[in-house]
Amino acid sequence: MLERIAARDGALHAYETVMAESALAEAASADRNLAAGGSRGPLHGVPLAVKDLLWTHDAPTAAGMAIHRGFRAGEDATVVARLRAAGAVILGKLAMTEGAYAGYHPDMTVPINPWDAEAWPGTSSSGSGVATAAGLCYGSIGSDTGGSIRFPSAANGLTGIKPTWGRVSRHGAFELGATLDTIGPMCRSAKDAAAMLGAIAGADPKDPTALLAPVPDYLAGIDGGVAGLRIGVAPAFMALGCDDDALAAVEGARDLLRTLGAEIVEIAFPDASQILRDWFTLCAVEAASFHADTFPSRRTDYGSILSTFLDIAAGVSAVDMHGIAVRRLAFRGRVEAAFAGIDLLLLPVQGLSGPTMAGVLEAAESERGIANLLRYSCPFNMTGQPTITLPAGATAAGRPVGVQLVGRHLDEALLCRAGHAMQKASDWHRRRPGPSAQH
Repeated sequence: MLERIAARDGALHAYETVMAESALAEAASADRNLAAGGSRGPLHGVPLAVKDLLWTHDAPTAAGMAIHRGFRAGEDATVVARLRAAGAVILGKLAMTEGAYAGYHPDMTVPINPWDAEAWPGTSSSGSGVATAAGLCYGSIGSDTGGSIRFPSAANGLTGIKPTWGRVSRHGAFELGATLDTIGPMCRSAKDAAAMLGAIAGADPKDPTALLAPVPDYLAGIDGGVAGLRIGVAPAFMALGCDDDALAAVEGARDLLRTLGAEIVEIAFPDASQILRDWFTLCAVEAASFHADTFPSRRTDYGSILSTFLDIAAGVSAVDMHGIAVRRLAFRGRVEAAFAGIDLLLLPVQGLSGPTMAGVLEAAESERGIANLLRYSCPFNMTGQPTITLPAGATAAGRPVGVQLVGRHLDEALLCRAGHAMQKASDWHRRRPGPSAQH
């Protein structure tokens, strides 16, 4: 893996920091433990990498920000500590957007999508998506505040889990939006993602918002299939802004699920237009709170995209925030009601399939374009529900297209089971971005 990173990452820029010395030491330790009969589980000895917003005691954590380059925490983030406890080898820290928002700091290098250099690599967790797709790690950790596990998973042909809010500890993670942020795995298959989620999920005394619910064995029932499950689809919701490739991917996934024995049920999804606008305001205020020690006092150290976003908070009143809180609770209740007759909901990841980087920047200039990017992601950060993103198609240019399954709170085991069933019956997750990224 280290040789592969050295040979290939100069063109892809997925890594912010390669931790070669510590990775070799961890690999040697894993070998010794295995030789002594001390296997720690399915991640023992597996080379993984983590997004550069998670603290590591032995490497800097910049969170995509020039202002934090060189910052070293005195401890590992809980997620990193749990991966290491599970025997994983941490190869390094993966590149990301500034502060986990939408744009890259001008001093940071943008990761390159290995499928197509012109294609969008996804947003905040782009380094995680690129490294995993290009075979520069066997799995990675991303974070998702409005789509940043789902977008790069879809863009790079990966499987990603955005867990229930609080299912995975956020201790030692730079914040974007505290009540929206989730941390989860990005892998090549649902089974790999289930193994990683099982290692990192659970209560944490260092994070009082981490849920106390017991963590199931996500691998134990993963072969249970989908026969008898009721899978919801929302035609009117999808008709609001999906291109043909996004619709085709959903239709293909729907037909596959039906073939595997699931019942497809049409539902009416609640109007999400206001909650999408509320997401922007809420996230801006929460981000401004986190950055209060350095912004606006050190504005010149920030890139224009993040600083413009943080400026939104100055015009938001307490009355505005109360309205958002009330509408958020109401929307969550309406979504729960929509799930009353279904087990999972099948949706696009985004309305724009395989966009170029230029296309995303153009879309971001209009409210409609932003809505088409975020309509199917942000609502589930506002409700806190878990999702799994699965590769399910390709554009005419060969860029990956993903779909997502959405579950009820803490229903990650069912999401893993459904994703695995689909992947046993299809090969989208086995496709790689050309000979240069093959193993």
